[in-house]
Amino acid sequence: MNFTSTIAKAFQTDILVIGSGSAGSTAAIAASHGKYQVALVERYGFPGGTSTQMLDTFYGFFTPSEIPRKIVGGIPDKIVNALNRSGDIFLRPNTYGAGTGVNYNPEKLKQVWDNLLLESGVQLFYHSTLVGVERTGETSTCVFFHKGMGFFTITAKRVIDASGDADYCHWADISYEKAGEKEPAQSMTTTFRMSNVEHEEYEAAGGKKMLRAKMAEAYEKGTYPLPRKEGSAHEMCQPKCISTVAVKVVDHDPLEVEGITRAEIEGRRQSFIFEGFFRQEVPGYQNAKIIGLSHQIGVRETRRVYGQYRLTKKDCLSARTFDDQIFLCGAPIEDHRKSDDGGSETFWQYVPNGGVYGVPYGTIVPKESTNTWVVGRCFSATHDAHASCRSMAQTMSMGQAAGLAALLSLDSDLDAGNINVKQLQDSLLQLGAILEIPDKVADTTRDGWENN
Repeated sequence: MNFTSTIAKAFQTDILVIGSGSAGSTAAIAASHGKYQVALVERYGFPGGTSTQMLDTFYGFFTPSEIPRKIVGGIPDKIVNALNRSGDIFLRPNTYGAGTGVNYNPEKLKQVWDNLLLESGVQLFYHSTLVGVERTGETSTCVFFHKGMGFFTITAKRVIDASGDADYCHWADISYEKAGEKEPAQSMTTTFRMSNVEHEEYEAAGGKKMLRAKMAEAYEKGTYPLPRKEGSAHEMCQPKCISTVAVKVVDHDPLEVEGITRAEIEGRRQSFIFEGFFRQEVPGYQNAKIIGLSHQIGVRETRRVYGQYRLTKKDCLSARTFDDQIFLCGAPIEDHRKSDDGGSETFWQYVPNGGVYGVPYGTIVPKESTNTWVVGRCFSATHDAHASCRSMAQTMSMGQAAGLAALLSLDSDLDAGNINVKQLQDSLLQLGAILEIPDKVADTTRDGWENN
């Protein structure tokens, strides 16, 4: 695609990160530890992606076992500690056994990401959407659109695709599997938040157990047109507020304009059905109202790039380790999909005995590219493995590894697939990453972990 005649500005950088979600922001911060210029492009006006647009809890820091271990460290710790210093997190257990979650204020997290990126010297481009890629040798010229300026380009020596939808890989003709081609794609979720919830009244009436029973009854009897019989509502950092993962939208393609439009409308429709259900049926919610919907509907999977290695379900459930592993994961396979009765439920499979598996370097290196890494929910994994290894502590860990790998690639003048992975692992350890399961039992009673 030739945009030459319409380009408003042209920029140059050494390392370009596309997408400022938890993976992309962490990648940019890690890449800034070297001597190279780093640019980060984001289609919205704030960083964080899913971490700030939809959710308010980091999962994946701890193993989901009776004896929890902290298995993620490095730059992700800096995020948690920054939130802790301003009083914007607390730790909470997970009903389904996904491990202790780090609940945070997503509005404050936007500023935390901003501050860490600016302190690291990252050049930021907000409100900019990737619309094309031209590759020449080992450099890539990416074409972006900004509604005020029009088209502009950024030419980079190395690219980290953290777009969520593998947008760079799509435009650069790097192969991928589209979710839904083999197994049903995971459902989408509009999250919503409610205020004026009386938590003590809710807990006295039975709390989560009571809520699950009432949802199941309403679904089965059809008294409310709920899309599912299970869902979560949990306390937020803000007093008397809750956040939900309850809405489930299926059978729409988020990569098609008609599909994502219908999905957004359906997500909002379901949200207010849930509001009525909560107000009328759940003790403590009688005076509660929705105060906010997620910035956009939450999309769990679209494109998954084919990497030098593809993480599999067997790798996860056998707690496999690799010589070239770059981070750890203990999260269960959490597959949000359409159920046999036409609704949408979540299906769980756990790593046996609270185990942990390693994720190899090849999962973030696309097969066809010499200068590219892919991180976040578009990394190289099968449908089932992806449903386990998509927690934000793990996507931050991917970004951390990719950022350091890009530095090594430039320092050694080697392709992404040929760097010294042992050297990368050493760099990760120096940064505070955890590559082997620790013997020390994690302290999940305190919110931050300064000096850990």
